[in-house]
Amino acid sequence: MPHNTELLATLAAGFGLALILGFAAAKLKLPPLVGYLIAGIVIGPATPGIVADVSLAQQLAEVGVILLMFGVGLHFSIGDLMAVKKIAVPGAVAQITVATALGVGVAKLWGWSLGAGLVFGLSLSVASTVVLLRALEDRGLLKTLNGSIAVGWLVVEDLATVIVLVLLPALAPALGGAASGPGGSGSVLMEIGSVVGRVTLFVLVMLIAGRKLLPRFLWEIAGAGSRELFTLAVIAVGIGIAYGAAYLFGVSFALGAFFAGAVLRESSLSHRAAEESLPLRDAFSVLFFVSVGMLFKPAILLEQPVHLLAVVAIVILGKSAAAALIVSAFRYPLNTALTVSASLAQIGEFSFIVAALGVSLGLLSAEGQNLILGASLITIALNPLVFRAVEPLQKWVRSRSERARRAEERHDPLAQLPSEVTIDHMTDHVVIVGYGRVGRRIGEALHREGITFVVAEQNREVVEQLRAGGFLAVSGDASDPAVLIQAHVARAKALIIATPDVARTHAMLDTARRLNPAIETVARTHSDSEAELLRRERVDAVFMGEHELALGMIRHVLARLGRQPMTRFADMKLTVLHPLPDTVGSRA
Repeated sequence: MPHNTELLATLAAGFGLALILGFAAAKLKLPPLVGYLIAGIVIGPATPGIVADVSLAQQLAEVGVILLMFGVGLHFSIGDLMAVKKIAVPGAVAQITVATALGVGVAKLWGWSLGAGLVFGLSLSVASTVVLLRALEDRGLLKTLNGSIAVGWLVVEDLATVIVLVLLPALAPALGGAASGPGGSGSVLMEIGSVVGRVTLFVLVMLIAGRKLLPRFLWEIAGAGSRELFTLAVIAVGIGIAYGAAYLFGVSFALGAFFAGAVLRESSLSHRAAEESLPLRDAFSVLFFVSVGMLFKPAILLEQPVHLLAVVAIVILGKSAAAALIVSAFRYPLNTALTVSASLAQIGEFSFIVAALGVSLGLLSAEGQNLILGASLITIALNPLVFRAVEPLQKWVRSRSERARRAEERHDPLAQLPSEVTIDHMTDHVVIVGYGRVGRRIGEALHREGITFVVAEQNREVVEQLRAGGFLAVSGDASDPAVLIQAHVARAKALIIATPDVARTHAMLDTARRLNPAIETVARTHSDSEAELLRRERVDAVFMGEHELALGMIRHVLARLGRQPMTRFADMKLTVLHPLPDTVGSRA
């Protein structure tokens, strides 16, 4: 050909095969990520047939890492972490410690060095953000307490990974890796101090200058009214800061990109920034996974099957068991413990990043990286099966273990109202299930009106905060009759279910009506189909966010125009169960 086409060939082969195999994986009810990794194996040098340019793929993968970490920063939420900090922070740290220790232990048995074992164990301790979020979303668990704990846990793991990426180069000489200078503990301490100093300076620059300049810059670009310019600005900021951080401060591309995203999250345009950059981030993320697959040597499946099974066991059994025990130790129910452990029973992109850094520093061998890649493929493919096993395993444990049953029935001080609360206080009150953004507003309004209410909430930290503020609250899953009994639903005037979980709502309504047939019931939902199900359950009032927002906007506009609300809007109750006609929707 008249000109060089290696880049084009790599992109064509990578994207084309990733599309075909990713689609096939989705049809098999597996994460598309499995297909992307297999696509990389197919075009990699370890398999016959098409062989893409590995060096070009690695450079494209660097862009993928930058955009992945940029996306993590854009979605990093201190608020989400703080909501479950008492379990997510110590739990994640303990689980990372256990998984790393298991990795170091098996590495020692195989005759690896301490540095190799440490990198190996750290790689096995971090779950895939992509896989975890998709698994929770597919099962409707993302907005539940179990999902919140898993996501908060993941945030801590991500932060721990960022710290590892910062400190590992400085520690590499002491761990037997590539030395950048003379040995000795003094030089190691000086190197660590230098790294910490550079990172601190970079963080200060981002927090002081970045928080002021970047949002203003994006606001000016958005004012131009060009979607292309805005998308270009977001990508330029992410990649530019990542490169500048490495060039000026000597920190990794990943850390620079993470802080660029975290700073942009402070902007009012953060949601748009995340949305506009998503297609490009997804595209380069696919190339990242393809490039990782290119490094995998399938021969390891035959050459070292025992080693590979040991790694898979650490991820699915060791790490998950540690997570389940930790959650149970914090007195959360068995279902929460098993759901969180299933969420973490896989490894993915961050494991690859840590392993690649370990190889580049001379700490981890290609064999170790290959085992990590193989374990990732297997654990991601098995993750849906692990999730499906949660409910049967929960039933099996309860049926076989007297200790587990006692643990579920243990006397938890937060699961019962304080002894000083008398029957007089618990008559004609309101029971609120869930104290998130919706439940909190309802509780505040009832408090202003002097109406007594009891909150039933799964998040123990929220219950502790409510009790510290002098409010009545019980901890537990309100679909369990014992929780609503503790909230004295039998004497309540109304039951407000502020969590949009139709499956659990049915059990709550059944308990409430058995104990109090005259109780007023109010529920919320996200869709018309769910609202129809609740109507069949004879819920007195059903609220759906989009409909309530539309009604509020209509009333506001009519009032500003000096018009009295039309009868159809003035008399419309907040129990809209069907969408407006298409003719109305098309004019809106």
